[in-house]
Amino acid sequence: MKEITKKIQEIAARLFAEDKIDIFLAWAQQGEHEFHTNSYVARSAEDVKNIVFNEYSIYNVSNSLLKFRDSQERIGIAVKGCDSRGIVRLLEDLQIKRDRLYIVGIPCPGLKDPLAAARNYGGFSRKEEEGLAWKCLDCIQPNPVIYDELVGTEQTPRQQGDRFAKVKELEQMSADERYKFWEDTISSCIRCYACRQVCVACDCRTCIFDEMKPQWVGRENSTSDNMMYHLVKHAHMAGRCIECGECERVCPVNIPLMLLNKKLIQDVGLLYGGPEAGMQYVEGSKPPLSVYRENDPDDFL
Repeated sequence: MKEITKKIQEIAARLFAEDKIDIFLAWAQQGEHEFHTNSYVARSAEDVKNIVFNEYSIYNVSNSLLKFRDSQERIGIAVKGCDSRGIVRLLEDLQIKRDRLYIVGIPCPGLKDPLAAARNYGGFSRKEEEGLAWKCLDCIQPNPVIYDELVGTEQTPRQQGDRFAKVKELEQMSADERYKFWEDTISSCIRCYACRQVCVACDCRTCIFDEMKPQWVGRENSTSDNMMYHLVKHAHMAGRCIECGECERVCPVNIPLMLLNKKLIQDVGLLYGGPEAGMQYVEGSKPPLSVYRENDPDDFL
């Protein structure tokens, strides 16, 4: 990975020198340990030396683009496969313009979870497996789907077996059993909104859950309000989830959020077909449930 780091630094330095970018988004180690790697904004050629790509560069950097959607900076950005799908999502949602971006694609070899490493180091949990993060083992698109320059060799998807096996297990339960499962699971939610904050598809300027007039969801941490939050949030993800798995990875109480997302991915695929969210960029295209036409059939009303 040191070779990839070197190439990213060289590309970023060249783009600054040629006055093609104003900032470059990537990762940097921001602490004593390697697992302190986080997203990073290089604002000059001098900052480029801080950029790294290591086994903990797991954060979806495309989410950082939302901080710059109202600015005019020309942006260089390094992306893995899942990150690149996030860029497609933002382009489709008109959150940023393609001509502002210079995208450096990195075929992802699979990465480790820095949160798991931090828990191991701090002794807050029993020793966790130090292998690849679970979401990387379940990855279907390690290679960037959109880029201007590619660094490294393409990787083989690591997902094996039936991708929707756990969804089908849940579907075999009765309605009462499913309700009990989700009631017990979601009751542990502390409504920290980490899953919302890390989600690149959650790009609304004002979230419905921050509204006070009207107040759609109560502020108390109750099972009913928790269920309302997750049902509404995931309904908004239908046809839009890029399957990066960041929501579940950052959840402090280990709610299996991707189980909900995968159910929606499966059903949207069956109902509408076509490429999954973020898999390809076609200018002007929209996800299935993001399009309204006056002649849409309304026989169900």
